[in-house]
Amino acid sequence: MDILRTPDERFENLPGYPFAPKYVDVGGLRMHYVDEGPRDGQVVLMLHGEPSWSYLYRTMIPLITAAGLRAVAPDLIGFGRSDKPAERSDYTYERHIDWTLGFLDALSLRDITLVCQDWGGLIGLRLVAGDPDRFARVVTANTMLPNGLREPPAAFLAWQKFSQEVPEMPIGGIIQQATETDLSSEIIAAYDAPFPDETYKAGARIFPALVPTAHDDPESVKNRQAWEVLAKFEKPWLTAFSDKDPITRGGDAFFQKMVPGTKSQAHTTITGGGHFLQEDCGPALAQAVIGFIEANPLS
Repeated sequence: MDILRTPDERFENLPGYPFAPKYVDVGGLRMHYVDEGPRDGQVVLMLHGEPSWSYLYRTMIPLITAAGLRAVAPDLIGFGRSDKPAERSDYTYERHIDWTLGFLDALSLRDITLVCQDWGGLIGLRLVAGDPDRFARVVTANTMLPNGLREPPAAFLAWQKFSQEVPEMPIGGIIQQATETDLSSEIIAAYDAPFPDETYKAGARIFPALVPTAHDDPESVKNRQAWEVLAKFEKPWLTAFSDKDPITRGGDAFFQKMVPGTKSQAHTTITGGGHFLQEDCGPALAQAVIGFIEANPLS
């Protein structure tokens, strides 16, 4: 496997991102993460999606740590400061799950409050189903766990086609198109920072194509098995979807119908947020997470 590593200077002086880099080895790959707040604080694990990185959570991390919580935000393999296998075939759904599980094991994280958006949910919810005892709470925000039984939204199919065919993938431009906020050129450049050129984008390129949409896709089968576990998950579960995301709109109602842990929770709709609601409404999402944890203390 040919591995690319983005030069450190690409990450210097990024606006609003003062966090010291930390790394662990997962299966021979270097995985980067942010780890802020008290070591003995309850863990809030924030998983990003496509094609973002932990920079997406930069406005949420200080609020979460100010509440006495430990904020952990990894860069998925192929993204951010993490290593980037050079071939699209190096990436599979299962490998992403294994890499992220290796990260949790390396840090010995337990009693986790998972906050997941986009692919952060496709990966994170499989981890919850695989080891429910490791997780204390779940927050789903603009995400899904597709089972191959429903036709994907037209917006997603258009995005999937674009991602595989566009000659040059404009990472920062994609973030801008999926937010309601007018991003500064410096913030757009920060999303571009992990990818010096197209050779670094294999992971970002292939991610949309890895979403299981067919009934007989092996990962659809595994996701249906995961749903069997999640349908019995009674620990606290919050939905915090935004109101302006055409891809995941309505997903909050599906989670509330399927997962018993959603009952009697103060579910929220984040107003004014696009697909990347952390970018549009990060403080509002952070406060929803904090309030959810305070309302559901560990037993």
